[in-house]
Amino acid sequence: MYTDNIAVAEDTKYVDLRSDTVTRACPEMRKVMAEAIVGDDVYSEDPTVLALEQRCAKLFNKEAALFVVSGTMGNLLSIMAHTLGRGEILIGRTSHIQRWELGGYARIAGVSAVTIDVNPDGTLNLGQIKEAICPGDCHRAQTKLICVENTQNFTGGKAISVEYMQKIRDIADSANLKVHVDGARLFNAAVKLGVSVAELTKHADSVQMCFSKGLGAPVGTIITGTTEFIRQARLDRKVLGGGWRQAGHLAAAAMYALDHGYDWIAADNNRAVRLAQAINQFGSKKITADEDGITNMVLVTVADPENAVSILKKHGVLAMHFDVNRIRAVIHRDIDDAGIEKAINAFQALA
Repeated sequence: MYTDNIAVAEDTKYVDLRSDTVTRACPEMRKVMAEAIVGDDVYSEDPTVLALEQRCAKLFNKEAALFVVSGTMGNLLSIMAHTLGRGEILIGRTSHIQRWELGGYARIAGVSAVTIDVNPDGTLNLGQIKEAICPGDCHRAQTKLICVENTQNFTGGKAISVEYMQKIRDIADSANLKVHVDGARLFNAAVKLGVSVAELTKHADSVQMCFSKGLGAPVGTIITGTTEFIRQARLDRKVLGGGWRQAGHLAAAAMYALDHGYDWIAADNNRAVRLAQAINQFGSKKITADEDGITNMVLVTVADPENAVSILKKHGVLAMHFDVNRIRAVIHRDIDDAGIEKAINAFQALA
């Protein structure tokens, strides 16, 4: 997956659909980064970082926020802050936390996990959540936290509704549990559903959102929650080696992304739908795309994903070998209409 990385990164002939993490800062974003007023964030003296954190706390209607390096770190810090007495968390079997974060919740946070089935629409099986909750006894760890991913990566970027989150909140309240949202692509969900990110996460105790995906910034994630939660997360960030100094240059990029990202993300979602529809219009049994409820991600079913990725590359398109019979294409700010048309032509070679 990562072979020939440098050559690929420097070759602009490719339409790169492997992930929305491949975006590069535009000239305007680079300018605000270069001109950012900075200080030492470990001492809470970087004014640009402080401004970003205050803005995000207000954006999510939470008490406080913390700027961290990555979504993986943001999720781990959130789990650590919610489980100070250790215990057990409930996570999706195909969630990013479970599949792609190296088991940090166990290795570092010291908690166990019960995995819950993820429905085709990206939601967790509510019945299984209820059955899995353990109040704690001499044999079993006490359940402390429910983690929900929005959008849900493995099901193809499905947006999780406010109504569903209310059901999660009700279950959590009945058992005195916390709720964390892994919202790496939360803005894509908000745009898809036509609601604010505050509305979408009002039933969560904490939220993690990446700036380096659909929002197009080079680095950074925000986590939000109560003042006490953020105080603990800040301490744990230092333990993980995540205390950074003049991070205002990166915070400035995140601020620029918040100023302009809504339009980018709306365009990304629309172009993803265009790609999925075009693939299905081929009318071929060899290749189909999931159109249902997608945001900026298209999962394409083929017989041989490894070979399909190779063929696409020969046609100037990079995609990800996702699992045994699917490849993934993610639309982002660096993909324009011409790029989508090139991608459609490349996928037609698989039909």
